[in-house]
Amino acid sequence: MQYQNFGLNSTKQIFENAMRQHFAVPAFNAYNMETIMAIVSAARLTKSPVIVSVSESALKYMGDDMLMGMISGLKIHPNEQIALHLDHGSSVESCMHAINIGFSSVMLDFSKRDIDENITATANVVRYAHARDVPVESELGILSGIEDEITKSNESVYTDPNIAKQFVSDTGTDSLAVAIGTSHGAHKRNSSDEKLRFDILEKIQEQIPNTPLVLHGASSVPENLVADVNQFGGKLQNAMGIDITQLEFAATKTNICKINIDSDLRLATTAAIRKTLFTNPEIFNPREYLSVARDSVRDICIFLIRTVFHSNNKI
Repeated sequence: MQYQNFGLNSTKQIFENAMRQHFAVPAFNAYNMETIMAIVSAARLTKSPVIVSVSESALKYMGDDMLMGMISGLKIHPNEQIALHLDHGSSVESCMHAINIGFSSVMLDFSKRDIDENITATANVVRYAHARDVPVESELGILSGIEDEITKSNESVYTDPNIAKQFVSDTGTDSLAVAIGTSHGAHKRNSSDEKLRFDILEKIQEQIPNTPLVLHGASSVPENLVADVNQFGGKLQNAMGIDITQLEFAATKTNICKINIDSDLRLATTAAIRKTLFTNPEIFNPREYLSVARDSVRDICIFLIRTVFHSNNKI
């Protein structure tokens, strides 16, 4: 099934517009009906392009038919500039599969593999994807932390600017995820003094000035959501995200055209459900607490679109 049949956009033109107008496109991770509805609702309310990002494990959880059925049910119009993206594809085959069921963008994450293996596999995905008008994202460098089955690493390796140019040339990748200090999960920094390595980013941009760049592991981990999780029964110790002002700088002053947000949405969901059930113990209808969670996710998406991405009113 081609993604155009669902009213979806590829990210190619969306990124071109982002580079020209100096904003970043939000890539919000979705895992069920509520999060998908929240992300698309936020995009529509702010008139922002948006990427609904789905990991392999989330796709397995929802199932191909259920996910694409929900996408179909949203009645997306091409003018809304909504893309459906495979996040951290672990194999050439998984990327091909996503393309075949209707994804409009895919990522192959071979960043922890040997560079030659990364180049060969990425080039194979690019050939398959481009023949179907689907852009490809790849990654150089390693982010630490855990956010999904694929994104597990105890080490952090910054992207080497000297390799970036040859990698893009050899693979034909459409966008490149770079490692400049972000990380997966809710524990991204040990102190508020830690900064993103914009000096490395500047060198990467010098090597590949026309390539859209991507930040993974860039959730801000809002303190109020962490506090709500912990107040109402959770145990999130020392959770700290990326500073909002640094993310805003990346979105508006650099070639970062896509920023991935996952943990913030998980926190919004969990905090809303915990608070609702704790303060209203008589509730046992899932619709009541899931609708609160959906609205909480929508609200954090709107906040980030307006204050970090500056993608509102950009469609």
